[in-house]
Amino acid sequence: MPPYTIVYFPVRGRCEAMRMLLADQGQSWKEEVVTKESWLQGPLKASCLYGQLPKFQDGDLTLYQSNAILRHLGRSLGLYGKDHREAALLDVVNDGVEDLRCKYVMLIYTNYEAGKEEYLKALRGYLKPFETLLSQNEGGQAFIVGNQISFADYNLLDLLLIHQVLDPSCLDSLPLLSAYVTRLSARPKLKAFLASPEHVNRPINGNGKQ
Repeated sequence: MPPYTIVYFPVRGRCEAMRMLLADQGQSWKEEVVTKESWLQGPLKASCLYGQLPKFQDGDLTLYQSNAILRHLGRSLGLYGKDHREAALLDVVNDGVEDLRCKYVMLIYTNYEAGKEEYLKALRGYLKPFETLLSQNEGGQAFIVGNQISFADYNLLDLLLIHQVLDPSCLDSLPLLSAYVTRLSARPKLKAFLASPEHVNRPINGNGKQ
């Protein structure tokens, strides 16, 4: 049995970053897919700590909150920087990813038709801090922090990939981020995952908007 289990809806949503991390690190995991119908029945929702998914099993350890899960995997798989300084900088990056992901989720689920044009106008400004962070680390030719991949890289990569679906030109004026997406997506195990039917056929969001 794989040591890890992801319990989540049949979407990429808040789990694709952890799936990319696990795949790229050569880890196996089990998926327990939760349909909208079974979720609305109530028992699983009532059993979840915050009444929400994802739920993540690492052996006998049960975790909730997607960013807590990513940080746990970062610590346990050596993906949290080489020292406390790098770990602190990775937290800065990951919190920035979360801020933009929340903006994206609000657009997708509450204001897509009315708000998309304004969101796209603001998007370069939302993404610019990550370009700046890249430029400050080895001239933008490596990872977001330090010289080894981290949990935050996977989370940032997922965020950038879903925004390229929303607006394919969103990185055109951000050359370091554009090259970063290309570079990370070419890592052999990650490339295989991104080309897999499991990833390709999995909707990004639960309402069909992307």
